[in-house]
Amino acid sequence: MNNIEPNPIKVKAFENYLLYIKFENGEQRIFDMNKNLQFKFYEKLRDKKKFRNVRISGINIEWKTGEDIAPETLYYESIPLEDFKGILEELNI
Repeated sequence: MNNIEPNPIKVKAFENYLLYIKFENGEQRIFDMNKNLQFKFYEKLRDKKKFRNVRISGINIEWKTGEDIAPETLYYESIPLEDFKGILEELNI
């Protein structure tokens, strides 16, 4: 059996360091970057302007400052949009 995670096809960053991700299988999920920002690799993304500059790059998401996240991390460490209890200030996704 081949368990391959779906790839992201859309990403949007929110002010509170959350990422909205839509995957190729139609799932919409929320990934919280707050825990990652403690690591040196992601420290540039503490600047909210840089954080919001995220895009899809192949099967990953990445920022212009060089940081990226693999699809399996995005998928398994995110929660379904319908289970998200927080506030997404611009839910025009």
